[in-house]
Amino acid sequence: MAFENNLVVKQIIDLYNQISNLESLKPSKNVDTLFGQLVSTCLPTDTNIDVTEIHDEKVKDVRSHLIKLCGEAEGYLEQHFSTILGSFEDNPLNHLHIFPYYNNYLKLGKLEFDLLAQHTTNVPTKVAFIGSGPMPLTSIVLAKFHLPNTTFHNFDIDSQANKLASSLVSRDPDLSKRMIFHTTDVLNATEGLDQYDVVFLAALVGMDKESKVKAIEHLEKHMAPGAVLMLRSAHGLRAFLYPIVDSSDLKGFEVLTIYHPSDDVVNSVVIARKLGGSNGARGSQIGRCVVMPCNCSKVHAIMNNLGKKKNLIEEFSAIE
Repeated sequence: MAFENNLVVKQIIDLYNQISNLESLKPSKNVDTLFGQLVSTCLPTDTNIDVTEIHDEKVKDVRSHLIKLCGEAEGYLEQHFSTILGSFEDNPLNHLHIFPYYNNYLKLGKLEFDLLAQHTTNVPTKVAFIGSGPMPLTSIVLAKFHLPNTTFHNFDIDSQANKLASSLVSRDPDLSKRMIFHTTDVLNATEGLDQYDVVFLAALVGMDKESKVKAIEHLEKHMAPGAVLMLRSAHGLRAFLYPIVDSSDLKGFEVLTIYHPSDDVVNSVVIARKLGGSNGARGSQIGRCVVMPCNCSKVHAIMNNLGKKKNLIEEFSAIE
């Protein structure tokens, strides 16, 4: 296929040209409109386009640059709304609905929790989120609605991002005790990574294949055997917005599930288990990389029931 002649790809290239000519990617009416149009254009899942099959250098360059522009704009957007939320006199978490993509994070958080529940009978006690940013919404959503007894350690290279994020939870009597922030580059984080039952790697950590694989290799080296790695990926046209994580990128891990949403949740979810540990055999039975829907309501009920049994809330010595 001549991808550059595809009508949808032409629309994406046109939007890329407009976005790349903006003076600033900070939130504004024009910026919000253009990125809104871009996301809407990339959401359809009923296309035959596989970006891994693109050989046209122009289209490949557009995709590479567009992912970086999206990441930069997303950072500005989170910084903007985190600052606004932090200015509320009461608990900022009571006002999360003002963030334009909050409902998407609610859906994604539930999806990731349900998928995690399919691959473990234990509730994680300690979770790491790498690349949490100024609005650590994944950690917040999971902590508030799905994992009420779990401690979340959020890692970000930007001290200002962590300052804003910490301010969001500082006035919440529960999350202020269960959300911890670390300012460091993930590649400098070595000691302690083996203490986490589940490690999340944000979509914006590693904006190109080489840096993404480098981050994964570092985590594989320092995570505990049997621990779960959860990553964000992209599929179809959505791969013009976020990097793709292939199963071949996860050396040293057993890929358990790759799930591609078909709704307005943009990111695909990849779940892998670090090889080794006492759960290795069980992981082999769970099996190969599969693309599957999840019965979220049933899984959610199962995990909630497990959470009520105190003897099951324990450390994952080998498992998100």
